[in-house]
Order: sequence, then structure tokens, then C-alpha cells
Amino acid sequence: MTEKPLKIKTPIVLTIAGSDSGGGAGIAADLKTFAALGVHGTCAITSVTAQNTTGVLKTFDLTPETVASQIEAVCTDMEARWAKSGMLASSEIVREVAKEVRKYELSLVLDPVIAAEAGGNLLRKEAISVLTEELLPLCKVTTPNASEAGVLAGMSVKTPEDAKIAARKITDLGVEAVIITGGHLDATDLIYEADSETFTRIPGTFVKGGTHGTGCTYSAAVTAFLASGDNLEGAARKAKKFVEKAILKSRPAGRGVSPVNQLGAILEEKERYLVLRNVKKAVSILEGSPDFSKLIPEVGCNIGMAIPEANSYEDVAAVEGRIVRYMGRAVPVGCVDFGASRHVASIILASLRYDPEIRAAINVKYSREALSACRDMELGISSFDRTEEPENSSTMDWGTAEAIKKYGSVPKVIYDKGGQGKEPMIRLLGRCATEVAKLAVELAEQIQ
Repeated sequence: MTEKPLKIKTPIVLTIAGSDSGGGAGIAADLKTFAALGVHGTCAITSVTAQNTTGVLKTFDLTPETVASQIEAVCTDMEARWAKSGMLASSEIVREVAKEVRKYELSLVLDPVIAAEAGGNLLRKEAISVLTEELLPLCKVTTPNASEAGVLAGMSVKTPEDAKIAARKITDLGVEAVIITGGHLDATDLIYEADSETFTRIPGTFVKGGTHGTGCTYSAAVTAFLASGDNLEGAARKAKKFVEKAILKSRPAGRGVSPVNQLGAILEEKERYLVLRNVKKAVSILEGSPDFSKLIPEVGCNIGMAIPEANSYEDVAAVEGRIVRYMGRAVPVGCVDFGASRHVASIILASLRYDPEIRAAINVKYSREALSACRDMELGISSFDRTEEPENSSTMDWGTAEAIKKYGSVPKVIYDKGGQGKEPMIRLLGRCATEVAKLAVELAEQIQ
């Protein structure tokens, strides 16, 4: 009898929050975070907001019964043990959520959303006392920023020491633990756990990028990590790193504060995989050609490709140790990896500044025959002179930029005639590694 493979159980996580029509905060941010972190996200919408990157224009609160029905629909069908709450809007909704949390014994992470990052109040003043008296005591964790911590604690939070005092005051209200996020302080998050009376500081740095939805994303990430089995400190540290990456990967989406990009890091990993696969395929094309080896320079050649928006050598994949000629064939000395070649990476990175579509290059042996064949193939050609290179500059970075400026755009071919101790070289450029590999093979076939 064949045994059925064991299926991995995915944690079910619930977000109880408002919608953001702009897609940057609220349940939109929560569900994207849950998906990125490998938990199954469910939701109970408390309020529909007419919101964009410039602020909240209008809010339309749902009835408490509607909110409760959504929570019940999830909890009566799925094993939702962890939940997070965001925008709760009114006293009536807060009370209803507290009732449902008790009923289904949910472990709740409370993001005390009072105002939107882009502007606009999301919790009525009269609801704050209900939140602190009826819902906060049911929570495992609350994740206020400095401003929200000040409201909950009834004091001004301007310094790290203020945050410590406020954290103690908030746990006195009944919540088990507090994480005061440092986005409005010194970028350091502060954890206070009531049972052990311990403080834990998680230092960070301010990173450039859009911040719309950071609070929602952080609390959702903490919830996802707790649901996946992390302890509080581990969840907080991972959530902080996740948010920092989401800010760095943010993209403009409107005229106001850009939203964080929860899937940015995952999409970059996807691009890295695709680039590695493309370069490996390109190497196979070169290895399989009976003619290409004649184009391999004395110092060897390399082929590389960058991920979109690459900005460092580590964003360019190439062959470790180059490609050499052995027994009339092209043979890669090492594996394909990122950061393997500064030479070819410099060419690609310089080209990217002028044309983001040109992400690949290969260097091949210079000869008059090769250059003539490039002309016969009607390839755009430009060059640079090493003797004109300024002091304290990178040859490939400067030379590539110089050839591009001379041509007026990124050509298919950039060559130089070498210099003292430097072999003359031709570089072929293109959109991907397989494209330039095929071009190199075609060039080799043209040469007698």
C-alpha cells in the first residue's frame, strides 16, 4: 500500500482591519505580508476607507454584526489561532471584536491604529477608552509607534526612556507584552514583557523608501512569525528586517507617501534565480559551440547578467574563474554565481545607467577579422581608448560609459585596442546572457 505524502500544515492567520482603496495599508498590507511570509491570510473588514497615498478621504464603517459575522465565518471553518487587529473605527466595533476574541480564544496582536500614516483619523476618540479597557487586556502583544504608545499610556513619548515608562504603563492595562516601534524615535524597537519585567532593544537604521503601511506590515509580520512558532523576540527581529526590506523595495504609486513593498524581496529572489538559470544556459550554448573557443582571449572570457535595477557587483551573475579554451572547446573554470566577475559586472552596471534593458555582456578576443564580422552583421559598434582614461577611475566603468556617450546609446559592441599589459578586447552587450551567447557564437561562425 502506497503511503500518502504528509502535507505541511499552513498556519491560518486572521486580520481584523479596514480596507485601503489605495492598496498600501490595512488588510491589503496585511494579506500581502501574510502571503509573503507563508501563512494563509483571512480577513474581517471593519471599515471601507476611501484612501490613497495622500491620506484618508472618507471612511464607511461596517456594522458590528457584519464584522462579527466575518470573524465567525473564518473561525468556525478554519483553525485560526492567531489574529491581528488594525483599524477598529468605533466603540461598538471594538466591543464586538473583544467579544469574538474571547469566544474563539484568539491570540491577538493589537496594532492600535489611531491615525493613517498618510494622514486622517481612523479611531474615534471615544473608542480609545473602550480599546484600552475591553480589548487590550485580551491581547498577547500590542505594537504601537511612539505616538500611539503615548495615547495608550497617557503621556508624551519623545525619547527611548519615555518609551520604557510608557511600555510599563501599557502592560498595566492588561496586555502581556508591548513592542514600541522606533520609526518615530531612533529606529530602535523596544520590547517589554510584563511577566518577566524585561526590556529588549532591537536596534535598526532608517532606510530610504516609501513608508505607507509600515505599521500594518510590521504587526502583520509579527503575527505571522508568532503563528509560525517563533518566540516574541524572534518574531520582532524578523518583522523589523522584513519591514526594512519592504521599505527599500517600495515603488512610487501616487503623489503622496509611497507604500511599502512586501513582495519586493521575494520578487528579487525570483529574478536572481532566473538570472542564474539564464547565465547557466548561456554557458551551455558556449560550451556546445565548436567555433566559439577561437574567440576566447588569452586571459579567458566571462559572460554575465544582472538582475533588474542592479546597483552592485553582487547583483551580477557570472562564471567563477572565467571561461577558458581547452582542447578546442570553451570550458567554464567554476560555477555560475553572483559577484563572480568584477570585469563583466562593471560593463553591465555602466550600461544599465543608460539603458535598463541592457543587462548582459560577454568579453571576447579582439581581432580585425572579428571587428569586421561585427560590421558585416550590422551591429552597432563603439570604442574607447585606454590612454585617455582619467586617474583613479575604473577602466571598464569609464570605458563603457565613454563608448556609450560617443555612440549616443548602448551599442551591441564595445571594443578597445588594449594598452600596456592589457589585452585588446571586444565586448558584446544584450538584454540577457543567452542573447549575447548566441551573438558570440554567430560572430565566431563568421570568422574563417
